[in-house]
Amino acid sequence: MDKVERPLGPLVVDIAGTSLTNEEIEVLQHPLVGMVILFTRNFENLEQLRNLTHDIHALRNPPLLIGVDHEGGRIQRFRQGFTKIPSMRSLGELYDKDPKKAHPLTAACGFVMAGELRASQVDFTFAPCLDLDYGQSSVIGNRSFHRNPRTVAILSTALIGGMAQAGMANCGKHFPGHGYAKADSHLELPEDERPLGDIRTNDEVPYDALGCLLTSVMPAHVVYPQIDSSPAGFSKKWLQEELRGKIGFTGLIFSDDLSMRGAAEVGDITARTDAALAAGCDMVLICNDPDGVKKVLENLRWIRTKFFDERLSRLQPKGKFPSWEALSLSSNYKACVKLINDFNEEIASQEQTKAI
Repeated sequence: MDKVERPLGPLVVDIAGTSLTNEEIEVLQHPLVGMVILFTRNFENLEQLRNLTHDIHALRNPPLLIGVDHEGGRIQRFRQGFTKIPSMRSLGELYDKDPKKAHPLTAACGFVMAGELRASQVDFTFAPCLDLDYGQSSVIGNRSFHRNPRTVAILSTALIGGMAQAGMANCGKHFPGHGYAKADSHLELPEDERPLGDIRTNDEVPYDALGCLLTSVMPAHVVYPQIDSSPAGFSKKWLQEELRGKIGFTGLIFSDDLSMRGAAEVGDITARTDAALAAGCDMVLICNDPDGVKKVLENLRWIRTKFFDERLSRLQPKGKFPSWEALSLSSNYKACVKLINDFNEEIASQEQTKAI
């Protein structure tokens, strides 16, 4: 199928396997689609991934953005051939003991993570996780840097700096904070009963501190009943008044996956999409639901704005994609990989000692 010339739209969709089907090509060339999100099921090896990302980019001009949830720790979609990125909690624990070591290591993680993705022609990863580690969330856990919001701000700044060095934008999540709510929003709708003052003085601190360094934000599928009866991603109170108003965020807002159970209270997939966009989301994710994607493509009425195009442009990767060969020869890359591998060995040794 020939490349089509059309601007990018507000939908982020997925694909089923390791190569594109004709039906998926048709969906990805639809004017409402703007990004493809990849999962572990879309990865076999480096060569296959490069072929897949090349085929996706070749469908449209400007090319569709390609994103992935590739944070490190247990959320690392591609592993074979990629450097093992440690969990963010392990970096936070190191910071408590040795801040001077933790800061450059976290920057190295950002650079290597983003550099390897870009060498695979992946444009973007949904990182960093800015949620605080209250020790009770079933879905956040060791994805969080720390309980202390200032430590989260410091380490996420380092991670973002490393990503930027590799030419990649970032996404802070899950605004205003998913770490306090116990339930997993993939399976049910979590609630956080705290007052707004508590959330502002804790969970919102990293967003305030990062300021214009954040290129995008993803809100949580969490209800904060003392503030609004709607989950944050469907709430003008959270997105317009708090995030854009009080904090002054000017970047792009992604919804979290609208197929998650935490979004189901809003209605069917079309109602969820309409509600997220109306609340202030710029782009919406619909994953693992190809029928839902088709339904939204048939029913969504969306008007492009200059703000959307401006915010989306900030997600574009900077500079040309490096080759894996060029990346592997880079002295900076090799030094960063060594820092990460040495730390991984140190963690493994500590865990082995505990097990004895």
